[in-house]
Amino acid sequence: MDEPSVLDYLKAKLTPWRGPAPEIPSAQPEDGETDIGTGSPEPLSAGAQADSLAQSEAGAAVQARSTPALRAVSIPWLTLLSFTLAFLAQASLEPGPDRRWTFGAAFYLISAIGMVAASWRGEWVPAPLPEMQIKKDPLTLRLYGFLAALLVAAAAYYLLGGNRFTMLNATLWLLSVLLAVWAFWLPDPQAIPWWQKLRAAFTQREWKITVTWSTLVAVAAAALILFFRLYRLDQVPPEMFSDHAEKLLDVWDVLHGEPSIFFIRNTGREALQMYMTAGVIQLFNTGYTHLSLKIGTALAGLLTLPFIYLLGKEMGSRRIGLLAAVLAGVAYWPNVISRVGLRFPLYPLFVAPTLYFLLRGIRRSNRNDFIISGVFLGIGLHGYTPIRILPVVIVIAIGIFLLHRQSNSVRRQTLVFLGILALVSLVVFLPLLRYAVENPEGFAFRSFSRLGTVERPLPGPAAQIFMQNLWEGLTMFAWDNGDIWVVSVTHRPAMDVVTGALFFSGVVLLIVRYVRSRHWLDLFILLSVPLLMLPSVLSLAYPGENPALNRLSGALVPMFLIAAIALDGLMTALSSRMGGALGPKVAWGFGMVCILLASVQNYGLVFDEYQRMFVMSSWNTSEMGEVINQFADTVGTPDTAWVLAYPHWVDTRLIGMNAGYPLKDYAIWPEQLADTAPDPRAKLFLVKPEDSEGLHTLQSLYPQGVLNEYNSRVDFHNFLMYFVPPQQ
Repeated sequence: MDEPSVLDYLKAKLTPWRGPAPEIPSAQPEDGETDIGTGSPEPLSAGAQADSLAQSEAGAAVQARSTPALRAVSIPWLTLLSFTLAFLAQASLEPGPDRRWTFGAAFYLISAIGMVAASWRGEWVPAPLPEMQIKKDPLTLRLYGFLAALLVAAAAYYLLGGNRFTMLNATLWLLSVLLAVWAFWLPDPQAIPWWQKLRAAFTQREWKITVTWSTLVAVAAAALILFFRLYRLDQVPPEMFSDHAEKLLDVWDVLHGEPSIFFIRNTGREALQMYMTAGVIQLFNTGYTHLSLKIGTALAGLLTLPFIYLLGKEMGSRRIGLLAAVLAGVAYWPNVISRVGLRFPLYPLFVAPTLYFLLRGIRRSNRNDFIISGVFLGIGLHGYTPIRILPVVIVIAIGIFLLHRQSNSVRRQTLVFLGILALVSLVVFLPLLRYAVENPEGFAFRSFSRLGTVERPLPGPAAQIFMQNLWEGLTMFAWDNGDIWVVSVTHRPAMDVVTGALFFSGVVLLIVRYVRSRHWLDLFILLSVPLLMLPSVLSLAYPGENPALNRLSGALVPMFLIAAIALDGLMTALSSRMGGALGPKVAWGFGMVCILLASVQNYGLVFDEYQRMFVMSSWNTSEMGEVINQFADTVGTPDTAWVLAYPHWVDTRLIGMNAGYPLKDYAIWPEQLADTAPDPRAKLFLVKPEDSEGLHTLQSLYPQGVLNEYNSRVDFHNFLMYFVPPQQ
């Protein structure tokens, strides 16, 4: 047999998918020397080769321990090079005067080739997925509980008419949910009841608290996340806009005897945020303010992160969960949609637990997990309209699972579990179902106004618009997250440089692993990203609204999970290749550097760039409300102040809310000014500087008035104050 050349060895190293590289033969003995055991040896069997390799590795380990100073350090150079190229690719796509997508695409392509090679040779691989726990379910139910649930649900459905919650119909609805859960719940005879655990915890005489490095890391991660999500919450962002006025008026209705199921203002809204904000106002006494809305949505954003952590555990390890939660916790995209004070974070909040219990239920063949998943799905449907795509995602997840070999012995019971999930979620969804039956157009208007031709004809062929929207959605992490300034730093990537590079890397690694192992979960996690983006992608009538970080926010759950999988695999490569005590330290050091770099950039994006853009794009209704509040507390009254209406200026309802008068709309039109003349009290009119006609009318009506200009904290946001003294 011909000996392999150096070229053969190099080619094999560069094409690892063709097989292992040939071994370089040992040097032949010099003339006159005897090489014992050489000559024409018999080929070793596979077992003999393994024994020989084990002996060699054991000998190398002994030598390494005896001469630590001479121990060679193995570095996963291909992994590090591939990630460095991905990092450079994403860095080149950051906004700037010389921004070109070609450089980033080229770097990403070369990086992907390196990642495939590194993954194929076992250098950079995702953490192994947990083993399936195949269990046969008895497929039983509590028949009387099931029948009772149906009867109570039917009564609740009948009484939920008229788009109003009452004490009776709400009680029956909640009772039907409990009965449905109880009817299908399968008790574990070996499980200790929760009340016994609680009693044991409080009756024990000694408490032991163990602090480990894992505990310290978790505490540090929580502190970092809390800082990013709550720091300057009352200031970032600073102003409300018209959607906030609608929400606060709905909350007012809730707290004043109108507990609606679906709130019809501004084309209709689900109810969850209204009741959540009403609870915040009652608990913290924050009033009908922007801060009340923000507290609720910030808490929703924070509650999403523990379920992202649990999903990470389900995808391989606790470290994946921790990294995913931290990356999502400091990221600007989920931070911004949680701070703005609207319903946006309710989409990922319920996507995360619904998917977690679904995936865990599939892995454990556990119907109870499917029941909990159905409860979260049903509650989520009361939150934010885009989550209506989630039932489709669940069905596709089950379909993917059933098509793979992992489902061989549990296909029938998985379909039964899916039916239980659907039934439980339907019972939780019952109030909205009744409203949808009574008012189908109102319930579906917001969705069909974007998907179809309800408001305007499509600006082009539907298929072409869909494909363009899908491409823009899939590339937004690296290129352009849209031009909606309310929820984004416009026309920049949705992810920071580090997380964007990690997300791309994770996608490549999961594709390679799926090609090699055909595990259904890899395929589903990859497909869940575009599926959860569909509420934005399907904006066919208004393609300019895509990508919208609020409507596709459910996709952030798998996206940050994929990024964490890549980072965990990279840290594992460093730790295992470098070995010893040094490897884990280098790995954690590398992970901390990545999180630090991501944190620094995201801090600037949220508290500098987003804040600055929001201030310049929104109107300063808080300053106008403050002026009216001071006027009412000194020389005037709340009823003798007005804002002279002007097209495309401020929402005058917000001025009343900022002034402390939630139901007061301070707008007055020029033709109505004469109606204020009979009132002898002091008056104040706020006027847009460009409204010369309105100002002229005021000066003609009140020649004794005094004109001043309010110098706003924001450039080009000044306004005029026309003060009319009281009549003697």
